Order: sequence, then structure tokens, then C-alpha cells
Amino acid sequence: MSTTAPRLPAEQVPVRDAATVMLLRDAPDGLEVFMLRRNLNSDFVGGAYVFPGGGVDDHDRHADLDEICQGRTDAAASAQLGLEAGGLAYWVAAVRECFEEAGLLLARPAGRRGGDLVSFDDPVVAERFDRHRRAVDTGQRRLVEVCLDEGLQLAVDTIHYFSHWITPLGSPRRYDTRFFVARAPEAQVGLHDDREVIANLWIRPTDALARHHAGAFELIFPTVRTLEVLERFATVAAVLEAAAAVESVPAILPRIVAEPAGGFRIALPGDPGYDDDTPVSSLPSGVPMNTLIGTGHLDADAAGTVVTAAPTHRREPS
Repeated sequence: MSTTAPRLPAEQVPVRDAATVMLLRDAPDGLEVFMLRRNLNSDFVGGAYVFPGGGVDDHDRHADLDEICQGRTDAAASAQLGLEAGGLAYWVAAVRECFEEAGLLLARPAGRRGGDLVSFDDPVVAERFDRHRRAVDTGQRRLVEVCLDEGLQLAVDTIHYFSHWITPLGSPRRYDTRFFVARAPEAQVGLHDDREVIANLWIRPTDALARHHAGAFELIFPTVRTLEVLERFATVAAVLEAAAAVESVPAILPRIVAEPAGGFRIALPGDPGYDDDTPVSSLPSGVPMNTLIGTGHLDADAAGTVVTAAPTHRREPS
């Protein structure tokens, strides 16, 4: 007989550091983003489509990160994230999670800043890196070790800070997540690990949102808002240029509030009543986070992300 562990009181749920990365490519019909579907049996947002990402692990915080990271020091990364130290670990975690979950590695030969990312076109190389991926995923090896053995450095200079979301109080799990954006490697093919994630696809942000609103594509709230920003850009270069120009990225902390007529919704900073509504102390069991919707929007002061620099380009869903 299986039992479910009792939930912690909302104020005792730990907030874990996390990183996620939107991988983008230019396609004939417009910009596309790589997405993964979480395992239906996951105890947090099971079945939802997400960007590659996950928690920042102890291995990501190792002292030797500068040696295997290209174009960004820990001091510079920490300053951008508003931390005293350890900021580079978020970039490393984003790269590692992307490699583990999707098989895409944002790395290039050591010392070749500005050069092409590592190619998996050769089947022998692809098979070798798949073994590396499995070893990193299972904890047998650190990504740092793989890079040193293969003569690679992580291309953190090509990965730009995009936004900062904190899971609201009341969720059974909470994350302090830094969102990043990067151009996808051209000579690599994305996959899914068939463990934490069960499907992968390239999709235009406009199409993802249309399918979501039709009830056929589960998304959590920060993903919806991120896709709404991405759909306003015509090209990968335009997204990266806007992200690189952003100087301040304040944290966005939504609130889960109960509706007077029943049910729950997400309230954002800047929404009417955000500061007045009483947040839900704990989301009831059986109410997944990916079923909550928000009716408001981020104002410019609350956003502090690429949204404030986005053009108004938008394609119709296909």
C-alpha cells in the first residue's frame, strides 16, 4: 500500500535554486523554441510542456567553473544575478540540464571563443557524447569532467539572462528560477531522456500558445508569459540582442489567490488587488500548478525583463 507524504506548511516549503534555458532557432515560418513534455507521473507539473532546466546542484557550484566556462566569470555572472558569489553555477546548471534532458550541449573547443559549438554530426562522436550524457544524468560524472576530457568549454557567453521567476507560496514545490535564452546548436539533434521528460518538439511560440488556449498543450504560468514575450520577435538574433541589452532583471513572485466563486488563479505584481488579495496558504491536493491561470499582465516596472524591449512582431498560429 503506497502512502503520500504529508505536505509541509506553505511557509516551510524550501525554495530551491533553479535554472532553465530557452533554445531558439530560425525556421522558414518564424522563430521556434525547443520544448519538452514532463513525465505524466511527475509529482510537480506532470504532463506540462517546459523548457529544459532544473535545480542548481552542488556539482554546478564547484570552485573550478571558470576553467571550463568561456566568456563569463563567476564575478560577472554573480553581479548580473545580484549575488555576492556563485552566479556562474546557474549558467552551468542550465547547460547541464539541457544536456541531460535534451542531449544538446552548449559547448565549444577550449580557447575558440566565437567559434562553432561542438558538432555531433559524426555518429561516433554522437554516440560518445550520448554515453557522456547518461553518465552525467545518473551522477556518475560531472559535466566539468566531461568538458576537461573532451577539451571543451561551456559557451556561457552565448547564453543570456532573460527573466527571474519564483514559485508562489502555496505550491507543494518552490523554485527560485533564473531563465536564460540561447541559440540552439546547429550540428546537434534534440532528444528527450524518457525519464523526467517523455517528448520533445520545436514549436513557434504563437502555435504553442494557441494549442494551450485550446486545451491541447499544458503549460505553467511562467512558461505562458515567456512564450508571449518570444512571439513578439521575428528572429533569434533579435531575441538575443534584446536580452543582452537588459541591465536589470528583478524577481517576479506571483501569488496564488482563491476566487470568490471558487477555484484559484495566479496574480502578478502590478495586477489590481495583488497587494490586497490574501494568498492561498497551501494549494489543495489534486489541484496541479499547470491548471492555474492568470488574468493580469506584467507592467513595465514589474517585468524588468526582455518583455520591455520586445518589438510588436507577431505571426498568426498555423
